[in-house]
Amino acid sequence: MNKKTLFINADIIFQHYVSSNSYLIINDHLIEDFGEMASCPQTTRYDYIYDLKNSSYISPGFIDLHIHGVAGADAMDGTVTALKTISQILPKEGTTSFLATTITSPTKKISQAIESIAHFHSYKGAKILGIHLEGPFINLHQAGAQPKADIQESNPHLFSYWQSLAQGQIKLVTYAPEMDPRQRLLQQIIADGAIPSIGHSEATYEQVETVHSYGVSHMTHLFNGMLGIHHREIGTAGAALLLDSFTAEIIADGLHISPEMIQLLLKVKGYQSLILITDSIRAKHMQDGEYELGGQTVHLQSGVATLVDGTLAGSILKMNDAIKNMIHFTGIALHEAVHMATVNPAKKIGQFHCIGSIDRGKEADLVILNRELNVIDTFCKGERM
Repeated sequence: MNKKTLFINADIIFQHYVSSNSYLIINDHLIEDFGEMASCPQTTRYDYIYDLKNSSYISPGFIDLHIHGVAGADAMDGTVTALKTISQILPKEGTTSFLATTITSPTKKISQAIESIAHFHSYKGAKILGIHLEGPFINLHQAGAQPKADIQESNPHLFSYWQSLAQGQIKLVTYAPEMDPRQRLLQQIIADGAIPSIGHSEATYEQVETVHSYGVSHMTHLFNGMLGIHHREIGTAGAALLLDSFTAEIIADGLHISPEMIQLLLKVKGYQSLILITDSIRAKHMQDGEYELGGQTVHLQSGVATLVDGTLAGSILKMNDAIKNMIHFTGIALHEAVHMATVNPAKKIGQFHCIGSIDRGKEADLVILNRELNVIDTFCKGERM
């Protein structure tokens, strides 16, 4: 028997506006109805009623397309325990679905992680939508925190093997197009149903334009691990700004990109082309100390994760904080900032038909936020976490 849940006196964050003094009904795992309080059905029997007292928002659940780990667990651990931990902890920051993200590592270790993720059946918590393969087909000179010793030449056959091992669940692939001059890897990525994303790359504008003609239109953590803008060569990052069809991930923590650059990105690209990610590592939700990332030691101190040489090593950013930061840095409207963590990522990986917005018939992935945008409650497929 289906259970019905009613939320009353809520402000609901839709795609293009926020509706105040509203109600929302969940029928089992789906959104059934919503509207103004004046039209709220009074005769229906509900299993649960939540009165938000006109002091909280209902938002679509956040979607993180780039996350390595959290709370001591990493997708590369290759264990059910690690994936279960990630899935159970992410709702604390409002994330209800994500792409488990790999890191450049030895072939065998990547294979083990991919196989583990592919066979993982979501427990109670955030849903794994697939795999983001970050590396190993990247540029040594833009490795960032990716282990340099494990970077490989472009290998379409290896990618195809991994996609087979993943049972088609590799959804996004970060690669350096200049390391794939004949586009063989690119064509294999597309043929195997994944989305190519430029990252950890020194591609020139001309090189980006070339792969753009093949259908490439996305960039991984824009400005981080890529050729920046120069007035005589706008580089990898500049290509994302100039080519209108490009979407781009951004880490809005104020460390990976300055607030002023985020303002510029918003002016040039608009909120509908930017996707908020955390790129978080196992040190998130943990105390200061030493952690591991791709076999390397990471130092976490005062909210900043770095390798021994000072290189930024992912982040400990929470998704609700990324939304807060976007509003603080740019003055963007609440529904626009939320759009960047819900609608945009859902559309990017072809999941907008079932998640990413509050619409009738979509999965009841919802976040209850207070006025300060702190997470009060999270519902994954209608189940309270």
